[in-house]
Amino acid sequence: MDTCSQIDFRSLGLSEPLLRDLSHSGWSSPTPIQAQAIPPAVAGRDVIGCAQTGTGKTAAYVIPIIERLAGWAKGKPQALILAPTRELALQILTTIEQLGRSAGIGATVIVGGADMQAQVRGLRQGPEILVATPGRLLDHMWNGSIDLAPVKMLVLDEADRMLDMGFAPQINQIFDALPEERQTLLFSATLPGDLARLIQASVTDPVRVTVTPSATTADGVTQALHTTTHSGKTDLLLSLIAGEPDRVLVFTRTKHRADAVTRELDRAGHRVAVLHGDRSMPQRRAALEGFRHGRFRVLVATDVAARGIDVADIAHVINYDLPICPEDYVHRIGRTARMKAAGRATSFATPEDIQQLRAIEDLLGHAVPQVSGSKAAALHQAGRSHASDQMPRPLHDRASRFRERGKTGRTPAQGGPRPRERFVG
Repeated sequence: MDTCSQIDFRSLGLSEPLLRDLSHSGWSSPTPIQAQAIPPAVAGRDVIGCAQTGTGKTAAYVIPIIERLAGWAKGKPQALILAPTRELALQILTTIEQLGRSAGIGATVIVGGADMQAQVRGLRQGPEILVATPGRLLDHMWNGSIDLAPVKMLVLDEADRMLDMGFAPQINQIFDALPEERQTLLFSATLPGDLARLIQASVTDPVRVTVTPSATTADGVTQALHTTTHSGKTDLLLSLIAGEPDRVLVFTRTKHRADAVTRELDRAGHRVAVLHGDRSMPQRRAALEGFRHGRFRVLVATDVAARGIDVADIAHVINYDLPICPEDYVHRIGRTARMKAAGRATSFATPEDIQQLRAIEDLLGHAVPQVSGSKAAALHQAGRSHASDQMPRPLHDRASRFRERGKTGRTPAQGGPRPRERFVG
């Protein structure tokens, strides 16, 4: 049911100041995830929300936070929003600034790669909302510049991505510092099995809102698969971009390859920027803003950007490399066809990629459509000969990767090791 076609924000019982800010920001009616998640969240219930990327999940939790905080004492952090990447954190801050004006709700961003002392100065302003990545938040907790005792609302945005990035120990330590009596909101586009323990540890009697099945891709995305070789990828990419007049987002598996692809595109005369974890915060912000405002037509990125890019009119997402984690395929191609628009998602696959491709198709429940002339059977047959050497273990087994990375971390209070884990097995 398309809820947003039947109701408006006023019917959700929101206050007049918030309704004014929604109207001034161009928000006329709620999306389905917003329509179903906002009422129980405003009522103080824990909520688990699952919907496709680009369907308005950020506002689905920002609106209840602002509505509830408007009636509480100001000048101290009472809501904490955890996000996996700096880019997503900045996107969340933008939404808070748009919708929290009339209520006088302030927020600050606590992310790695930025000036620590500037963040301390921001904290001294007494923001009501903290938007943070787990690692930098712990840095401030260890230094005594953040106390989570006043926090009454916790949001975990893209929780599966945080686990995939190895943040499980940090999330446990943050949970230890939070009051047990709190409201928890968890939102994501996918809810894989390894989120079960996190959900069990962090929510109480939650309202579950699933607008689309986990790992469902947006209806407006036209998917295509090119079978190629490693040496043929760049020529294929240049050919596709030459035929695409609008914005293109290219994903690579490694930072080194992102830089190499960017150089090739630049030499070919394309306006291109690069975004990955080795870029400084100002460089990453310049790349995103330049892409958003049209100074760059092509953005090349690693998965650090798969859930942090909020650009409305990306026409084409190209997977130069298939992602290692199949859920990331959903998030990558979700950067196009946002908010019911149309878009294209093209992936390159070599014989060595057969296991990743099978994992993606298992997750989707269907095959990724082959471009006419591609030899699908040849790809699968060739992949079998490489699988035992190239893929010694299932690449989508994220729990095994957590175990390899190690599961201990310091506690902010003691600064020493903490051997136990609550939800990652």
